[in-house]
Amino acid sequence: MIKKAASILSAVCLLAILLYLATLLLIPKYMEKTKEGSLISEYYSEIEKGLSHQVIFVGDCEVYESFVPPLLWEKYGISSYVRGSPQQLIWQSYYLLEEMLEYERPEAVVFNVLSMKYGEPQREEYNRLTLDGMRWSKNKLLAIKASMTDKESVTSYIFPLLRYHSRWKELTQEDFKYMFKREPISHNGYLMNLSIKAVKDDIEASPLIDSSLPDICFDYLDKMRELCAKKGIRLILVKAPTNSWRYWWYDEWDRQICAYAERFGIDYYNFIGNEEIAIDWSKDTYDGGVHLNVYGAEKMTKYFGRLLSEKYNIESRWESAELSSAWREKLENFYEERNDKVE
Repeated sequence: MIKKAASILSAVCLLAILLYLATLLLIPKYMEKTKEGSLISEYYSEIEKGLSHQVIFVGDCEVYESFVPPLLWEKYGISSYVRGSPQQLIWQSYYLLEEMLEYERPEAVVFNVLSMKYGEPQREEYNRLTLDGMRWSKNKLLAIKASMTDKESVTSYIFPLLRYHSRWKELTQEDFKYMFKREPISHNGYLMNLSIKAVKDDIEASPLIDSSLPDICFDYLDKMRELCAKKGIRLILVKAPTNSWRYWWYDEWDRQICAYAERFGIDYYNFIGNEEIAIDWSKDTYDGGVHLNVYGAEKMTKYFGRLLSEKYNIESRWESAELSSAWREKLENFYEERNDKVE
C-alpha cells in the first residue's frame, strides 16, 4: 500500500515537473520579438533590490516611449520607474498602481490619459502583454476580470499552458535561450528605439461619432485619484506628444480631461504641440509620428523633469549612496545601448 502511494506521488510530481517545464518553454519570451511584453515583469527586480522611486509613470505605449528614467536621474537626481505596456487600459493602470503602492510610496504618480478613450476590453493580445507579467495577487485577478474579452477565461491566466500549448509549432531559438532566465530589455521601464522615420504627410483625423469619453474610464480615474489622495501622493495627468492619426487626441476629449482636472484640483499637461519641448517630427520619431524615438524622448524627459524639480519640488536623491550606486550602473547600460545599438 505504501509502495503504491509512493508510486502515485512520484508520478504526480513527475507530471507537475513536466507541465512546469512545458509552460516555461511554450510561454512567449518577449526578448527578441515583441519586447514590450517584458516590461511589466521587470519592475519586480527593482523591489527585490530594495530600490524605491520618487515618481512612477503608468499608462500605455506613450509612457514607455516618452519618459526616460535614467535621464531623470542624471539631470535632476529623481528616481523613477515607467510601468507602461502596449494599449494599457485605465483599469489595468489602476490595478498596477494599487499593486505598486503595496511595495513603495512615491511622491508623484503620472498617468497618460490616451487610454481614456477605451470603455471596454479590446484584444487578448494586448491584455496578455500587460497581465501575464504581473505577479499573482488580488490586483492581478481583478485586472484580469476587468480586462477579459468574451473568448478569454481566468483559468487560462492561472494556467498559461492552456493558452500557449499550441505554440510548439512556432518555437524558435529564443524560446530555448530564455527558457529559464531573461535579461532586462528596458531602462526602468523605458524601451529605447533609435530609428528615425519622419512624419511625411499632413495629418487628418476622422470625425468623432461620439465625443464623450466612457463613464467607466472616469470611474477608474476617480479610483486612481482617491487612492493617491489617501496615500498622500500627487497625481499628475499628461498627454504625451504625438503627430499621427493612429493616436489622435481630439479637442473634445481634451476639454473633458481639462474639466475633470479643474474640478478636482489636479494638474493636467497636454504636450501635443508644446513648442518649448521642441519636438522635431522629421527626426524625433521612429514610426512617422506615432511614437517618439530616444531623441524625442530625451527632449520630453528633460522638459518634464524640470517641472518635477521646480514646480513640484521633487528633490534630488544624489546624496543617497545606495541609489547613486544603482543608477550609475543604469546610466552606463542606457548610454551603452544608446551609443552602440545599430538599427
